[in-house]
Amino acid sequence: MSTNENAPASPKSKTPSNGKPVAKRSQAKSARRRSREAALQGLYQWLITGDDVATIDGHMREQDDFSKVDQAHFDALLNGCILEAADLDAVLSRHVDRKTTDLSPIEHGVLMIGAYELKHCIDIPYRVAINEAVELAKAFGGTDGHKYVNGVLDRAASDLRPTEVAARNSAKASDDSKAK
Repeated sequence: MSTNENAPASPKSKTPSNGKPVAKRSQAKSARRRSREAALQGLYQWLITGDDVATIDGHMREQDDFSKVDQAHFDALLNGCILEAADLDAVLSRHVDRKTTDLSPIEHGVLMIGAYELKHCIDIPYRVAINEAVELAKAFGGTDGHKYVNGVLDRAASDLRPTEVAARNSAKASDDSKAK
């Protein structure tokens, strides 16, 4: 391990010498957020190298801060996103402006995590799943990638959580009519 890998990332830094994306800012993070970050790093590796999930999983578990990760959520995200990549890309393809393979690997990975959580993690409200994906894109992605992620997942939520989205839209419309 080189000495600069332990140094904090600069605000513009995205890939240190080990090739993994690095968050632009640091703050107190929940174990679940850390699991999303670790899963994103694993998905990034998978999208770039095509390594098998066992190799990626083993590499991620060797990272110094892995003990702070919600390991069950990490397992679900990494394994689920890779196992269901074609299905997740099919959902996303209806809402992106290009082929998912043409997306940056960071935004693609973030969108896969967001779509997976929308599809399978019903205990997480859909707005929270979208917000967490937006935060990942802000931390790891390009300058305005978070806006793209927000728009795509907001539209995908209508497909993956139609009842929850309809209920929120109905409540919002009711609130708006009361404000008038």
